[in-house]
Amino acid sequence: MATTESVRSTSTTVYQEQIVTSGAARKALAVSRIVIGWVFFWAFIDKLFGLGFMTPAERAWINGGTPAQGFIKGIEGPFSGFFQMFANPFGDVLFMAGLLGIGVAMMTGAGLKIAAVTGSLLMLFMYLAELPLALGGTNPITDSHWVEAMLLIVAAVTLSGDTWGLGKWWAGKVGNSWLR
Repeated sequence: MATTESVRSTSTTVYQEQIVTSGAARKALAVSRIVIGWVFFWAFIDKLFGLGFMTPAERAWINGGTPAQGFIKGIEGPFSGFFQMFANPFGDVLFMAGLLGIGVAMMTGAGLKIAAVTGSLLMLFMYLAELPLALGGTNPITDSHWVEAMLLIVAAVTLSGDTWGLGKWWAGKVGNSWLR
């Protein structure tokens, strides 16, 4: 595995093979990236069309539903007041754009750094909205939001989009920048 210093000191674009030397590990990271991307993309599709899994048809965004507002209006706990600023149509657009962008970036393997940052922020906000320490839950500290955020971060720092994705092609366009 390459050290962080040796990767930083090069001015050329870094690729996944330089960070993750095991082919099996690269494939496992690619599968993890695609799976977490699908989780976000599916949430977008279900909320957009109301397929009846988490969102009934009558609450679909295309039928006038409010995907973020429905969640936000039900928030209890110490941060409920903070989240009320997003209980409006702009909050719905921001939430849906986030789900779509994070899902597409992860599934295609391009834009993983931005997706990891924005997705981790989304997971942090959802964690705070459902704070298990204050509201109860199966674990008073961690929940699935932590796992999802970590999958996003691991995908970005390991450049997992280079395997079974557009990561190498995208890196040729943007280099090692935050757009990677």
